[in-house]
Amino acid sequence: MERKSNLPIKITEVSLRDGSHAVNHQYTEEQVRNVVRALDDAGMHYIEVCHGDGLGGSTLQYGRSLVDEMKLIEAAVDEAKQATIAVLQLPGIGTEHELKQARSLGVGLVRVATHVTEADVSAQHINLARELGMETIGFLMMAHSVSPEKIVEQAKLMESYGAQAVYATDSAGAMTPEDVRVRIAALRENLSCEIGFHAHNNMSLAVANSLVAIEEGATRIDGSVRCLGAGSGNTQTEVLIAVLNKLGIDIGIDLYKMMDLAENIVGPILPRSQEIRKNSLTLGYAGVYSSFLLHAEKAGEQFGIDPRDILLELGRMKAIGGQEDMIIDMAANMRKERGLLKR
Repeated sequence: MERKSNLPIKITEVSLRDGSHAVNHQYTEEQVRNVVRALDDAGMHYIEVCHGDGLGGSTLQYGRSLVDEMKLIEAAVDEAKQATIAVLQLPGIGTEHELKQARSLGVGLVRVATHVTEADVSAQHINLARELGMETIGFLMMAHSVSPEKIVEQAKLMESYGAQAVYATDSAGAMTPEDVRVRIAALRENLSCEIGFHAHNNMSLAVANSLVAIEEGATRIDGSVRCLGAGSGNTQTEVLIAVLNKLGIDIGIDLYKMMDLAENIVGPILPRSQEIRKNSLTLGYAGVYSSFLLHAEKAGEQFGIDPRDILLELGRMKAIGGQEDMIIDMAANMRKERGLLKR
């Protein structure tokens, strides 16, 4: 592989954050300790630990956590001897209080996430994180939904606020390799900071898209053991590492240890296989935020509506993260409209 950056590739493992969606935010402290211990032993660079919707996400709207995220973060920091523990923060959900508390527990990196057109709301959070001495990254969600030029505009804002890297985030798993190529290339040509990429596997393209991002100059890549994440999950970390090894790119993470922890530690946690099913495929096809999947399935069951119809409607409406509460109303209205049509 010919890379357009000489900087080392750094992997952030998101199974204990994005994977929280897949387990309905029911991680136990023991599970977090076991996963972090094994990832750390394998040489993982960063391990993200918090509610799936970031710091402060444990609410009725987004889903209540079984264990307070600060307790899980504290446990993760305790187990990590080499890896840096990271968190996600969405302005409007996480506050200054949670970020300061996470930092006091030993968190070293924060990704400040906004919708791809709303980078301006991240300034306060990025500034605070830098003041706290944290590695600070901008995270532009739903990056498939706007042009490369728009992503560059928004990424430049995050860079100007102090972000040390900016991610193009394929929150819906909707991007093709060419979509990734043009967006990462545009970021590389216009930014001075590092570039990252976060994929979802709803159309079975997460590993391929991550490789394209690396080719085009991305040096921060997200992965999730066993694809454990929202929708059909993320780039499967152990698979990505195996492919990079075959391409002659050694990132210092032990492949056998990653395989073992995927099989023996993360495997038993999976509530169901992270295969691509009809509803998660619809997420990518419709371009819908991956964490909407379980909400749409529950609403579909409640109102007798095919979840695919709900997801397609959300795609037509261009719904964004943070609008989970509208899914129930939408399903109720769809049922009402269909009932009226039958009379």
